[in-house]
Amino acid sequence: MLFAVRNFVLLLTFLLLSFANMVTPAPQAGPAGPPPQVPAAPPPSTSPPPAAAVQQTYAGPVIVIDPAHGGTDTGARGQGGVIEKDLVLQFARVTRGELVRQGYRVVLTRDDDSNPSYDDRAATANSYRDAIFVSLHISSTGAPGTSRAYYCQFWKPLPPASPAGASADGQPSAPVALSGSSPTGLVAWNEAQRSYVDQSQRLADQLQGQLAPVFPGSPQASAGVELRGLRSVATPAVDIEVSSVSLADARSLTVLAGPLAASIARGIQAFRPANSTGGK
Repeated sequence: MLFAVRNFVLLLTFLLLSFANMVTPAPQAGPAGPPPQVPAAPPPSTSPPPAAAVQQTYAGPVIVIDPAHGGTDTGARGQGGVIEKDLVLQFARVTRGELVRQGYRVVLTRDDDSNPSYDDRAATANSYRDAIFVSLHISSTGAPGTSRAYYCQFWKPLPPASPAGASADGQPSAPVALSGSSPTGLVAWNEAQRSYVDQSQRLADQLQGQLAPVFPGSPQASAGVELRGLRSVATPAVDIEVSSVSLADARSLTVLAGPLAASIARGIQAFRPANSTGGK
């Protein structure tokens, strides 16, 4: 009898425990996968820091490109809204890019809509020991699509020597312009180009030789003209004129920028290679 009661108690206990397990909620499982890992800090770099950019050096003449006019001086105007000052600035920028690509250092007398004076433009070129000055223009007349290089031709003889530091008209002398005809070794500022006429003519001839095949109908030879914009430049200097602003469509002129730049670069290379001795 006692044995039967004990078995009954054990069975009842088992049933009660089983029922308790069925009604007690199981603990919620955590998110699947391993716990997130905190990335380890990268090891300190053992490679050297990047080398500083090496400043480009130039050997050879500094090319001073002078976009004519600017500001209130628009230059020549065409019927189709073509304005010389804007187009020559485009020409100058394209020419700068071509010359830089070939290894020259290039300076613009203006890179905006300003209008430096003749003396300011000349002073930019005269501030370099070895420079070439190229002034860009668009003519108001002439056969469209042609181009010509000019150098400064002095038609009058050198005026009598004046006291050091001044010319006959009171203009300051340019110390960079040397001439054996003056007792002081100085010439008037507006006579500075006189000592460079032969070099300028040779430069203009080289440029014209490159322009003529690219711009059909262009003259075969450069021309000497008494040019105010070149008189004060104490370095080889030329004007290049593209014809003509009378074109009704400005695009007919803008497409000439690339061929013009390439011709100028070849002419300068023939006159003075980029690796020739020179500098500031």
